[in-house]
Amino acid sequence: MRDFSAVTRRTAIRAAVVFGLLGSTACTPREQPLELTVAGGESGGFYLEFATLLADLLQRERVAERAIALTTGGSLENIQRVLSGEATFAVALADAAAQAAAPAQATSTGQDGGQLVALGKVYQNYVHCIVREDSGIRTFADLAGKTAGVGEVGSGTTLTAGRIIAAAGLALETAGPGKAVNKVNLGLNQALASLRDGSIDVMIQSGGVPTAPIAAAARDLGVRLLDHSELIPATRSQSGFFYDRVLIPANSYGNASAAWTVGVANLLLCRRDLADHVVRQTVELLVEQAQDLVPKSSTGVQFLSPETLINTAGVPLHPAAEAAYRALHG
Repeated sequence: MRDFSAVTRRTAIRAAVVFGLLGSTACTPREQPLELTVAGGESGGFYLEFATLLADLLQRERVAERAIALTTGGSLENIQRVLSGEATFAVALADAAAQAAAPAQATSTGQDGGQLVALGKVYQNYVHCIVREDSGIRTFADLAGKTAGVGEVGSGTTLTAGRIIAAAGLALETAGPGKAVNKVNLGLNQALASLRDGSIDVMIQSGGVPTAPIAAAARDLGVRLLDHSELIPATRSQSGFFYDRVLIPANSYGNASAAWTVGVANLLLCRRDLADHVVRQTVELLVEQAQDLVPKSSTGVQFLSPETLINTAGVPLHPAAEAAYRALHG
């Protein structure tokens, strides 16, 4: 995950910080913030796990006196918290971040989306389309007229799920009578309970692999993962090139077979006016202490290296992060 053979890279970036070679003003004091906050996600989800690990590391390495992970509804809420100044950092899906940074979106929310920048692409998100194993649903097309839990209000899942459903021609505007998917907003744990009692037919959730609560439920509630990767071209055509074909391996959730699905990059975001030295120190942690930022419940989803951190799906990097990565690349 990390290339630590080039010790000189660490030396270079630290020296650059000291001598102001990364674009900061030499006379600006490097004051330790009293508190940093990381907007994460809902309980049991990968977002909150990652946000908690990052907050712990920021505090342990004294980037701030205190660092706190925030429980939230997910990407959309996280972005608004960062833009409003309620949070320092946000974990968010790339498609949600790109939408928020668009001029039209900034106008409609009353907040300046141009302030939204990235520190890096931190990991890959997997869209899970999960049905009960004893259901007759075998393909995404079988969801016509069915009820889907599409994530909590404020989550990026609601955005991504809506785009995939539209690409399948199952949105209210495009489906025939009785064919539209009935979308209901349910968080991860609510959706699992509703899938269990039969009040929804499918749950669509974004997260790492495995997502711990889903894995726990799958042990006593047989589940099937729907392959919906064939919808990627249409989703890209309608909504942008944020979506990749990724595999959820077999047995990630009980006895469920492997399934190809939609992958969306997950970004760590902040405001453009966040202090340069805080950004640089955080980038150093992402690169040099990546092993401390991998939630125990998930493996194989991290992209914490200089080469992949900079791939932020069109969302601009914070200038100080860009300078730090340039230094790390030698």
